[in-house]
Amino acid sequence: MNIPDPNTVFPLANYDKLCFLKNYIKNPNIEVGDYTYYDDFEAVSNFEKNVKYHFDFIGDKLIIGKFCMIASGTTFIMNGGNHLTEATSAYPFAIFGGAWQHAMDGKSYPTKGNTVIGNDVWIGHNATIMPGVTIGDGSIIAAKAVVTKDVEPYTIVGGNPAKLIKKRFSDDTISKLLELKWWDWDIDKITRNVDKLTSHPEALI
Repeated sequence: MNIPDPNTVFPLANYDKLCFLKNYIKNPNIEVGDYTYYDDFEAVSNFEKNVKYHFDFIGDKLIIGKFCMIASGTTFIMNGGNHLTEATSAYPFAIFGGAWQHAMDGKSYPTKGNTVIGNDVWIGHNATIMPGVTIGDGSIIAAKAVVTKDVEPYTIVGGNPAKLIKKRFSDDTISKLLELKWWDWDIDKITRNVDKLTSHPEALI
């Protein structure tokens, strides 16, 4: 079988606007699973440019599962963009040093932890994912959505802030798909079942 190689940077012949993302990123705090692709109108190098406020000293990670589809313009806002919200002022005095350098002594900026994208997630054009969000397996994020809260598996969300549009399948079917975890099958088994994976879940379940 001629199975696509997950270790190929550009899997489509003579087309360098789509990459298997894990082979392109450089940042050790970004983890990406096999076959997840990023498609950009201009250049795939834009992906890391669109992971904003991702500072090493904070240590938060962007974790993306397998077989995800990430469209051009997708932006991830990481915890380095957070400001104080419960203080009198949200202004970051300490970063400017001088007489303000000790303004944050004994305090810390808020963090919401890692941003986690599940498996088989489709993120539409110009969507924005905010810090610390978890997006469940099989979800779809509509174009230009701003995701501020966790997204349940196999749901479609859209808008600003993103809200539930609908569940993709019944609760029973979703439960069975989450047990199946087809993305963890060996690639030969996935290949043998691609006709079922591209049909209604009943064909697979």
